[in-house]
Amino acid sequence: MSEYQYYEFTALDRPLTGRERAELRSLSTRADITATSFVNTYEWGDFKGDPRKLMERYFDAHLYLANWGTRQLMLRLPKHVLDPATVARYCQGDSAAMWTAGTHIIIDLHDEDEDGVDEWELDGHGLLTSIIPVRASLAAGDLRLLYLAWLRCVQSEEIADDEPEPPVPAGLGALNAPLTAAAEFLRIDPDLIAAAAAGSTPAASGEPTAAHLRTWVVGLPARDKDAILTDLITSGDSHLRNRLLRRYRDAHSPEASTPTAVRTAGQLLATAAQLRAVRERRDAEQRERERIRRERSAAAARQRHLDTLAVDQPAAWQRVDELIATKRPREYDTAVQLLVDLRELGERDGDSSSFRHRVAELRAAHARKPSLLERLNLAGLDT
Repeated sequence: MSEYQYYEFTALDRPLTGRERAELRSLSTRADITATSFVNTYEWGDFKGDPRKLMERYFDAHLYLANWGTRQLMLRLPKHVLDPATVARYCQGDSAAMWTAGTHIIIDLHDEDEDGVDEWELDGHGLLTSIIPVRASLAAGDLRLLYLAWLRCVQSEEIADDEPEPPVPAGLGALNAPLTAAAEFLRIDPDLIAAAAAGSTPAASGEPTAAHLRTWVVGLPARDKDAILTDLITSGDSHLRNRLLRRYRDAHSPEASTPTAVRTAGQLLATAAQLRAVRERRDAEQRERERIRRERSAAAARQRHLDTLAVDQPAAWQRVDELIATKRPREYDTAVQLLVDLRELGERDGDSSSFRHRVAELRAAHARKPSLLERLNLAGLDT
């Protein structure tokens, strides 16, 4: 049996050194390795490295995809931009785990779904690129990915039905492209997301403008401005901008909150089932309307064709004779189809007896053409 495994690792906060690339090369002679990435595809065999250790030591993001149903996404962020205690409130099962390694926290999201395998038409290239902006959003205080991770655990039945949901981030009802890509990659039920979104407040519209940020900065205490400038010059922290945006949003946006009537995992699953039933009924109704529309369109086109045929029936019968005279199977098929059209025209216009008489004459005239007679019989033109 053929197999497909795709591994991709990306370094975002700092490039890999030459020594580190050499270390990675010892794990794979075929991988594409650059100063910021490691990509390899396996159609046989397995990767020698341990993705967890590679994330702890070298990389900030990892995506794994296998054609037997396994999908995995890992993200690494510094603990000073993402509090491990916050992550732990959302990562509560096997499908969403977290651990700390030195100064970093690593989030591990995955899905095992053998029934959801897309046969062998898998290609991991480009998937991580479409998802990776969620990491910067996390660093800037957007916790929607973490809530989606919790939903993945709920969907996988790793959360007890009576377990209350964690704080609900704003904007679940309007996921951006990277979050949508992450949800699709992890195969999180859209109906479950919709059920959860009912308890989410709208997100603030867009990024803060330069004028908004300027007003905020002017109002900061002098010691805070001094600290920011010092960090900018001395720390080399690539997340400084995200940290400041997070601080701005914390000051101007409502915090993630738990609804007044706390929802449980079981309630969300039940609501998702109800939404799914409504959606499936609407989809079925739409399909039925589309089927009726197609049938009516086909029937109208059929009548227009018969109207055209009725204008000069003698020419149509002459065409039948010409086609049969070729003694070629393909022309026999065309002649038979034309006869079927003439039969339907006769039935429509109340002249079936005349048609049957003409067919009887035709069969008698070509009684020594078994291939033609067989086609006539199969088309029901036997009388």
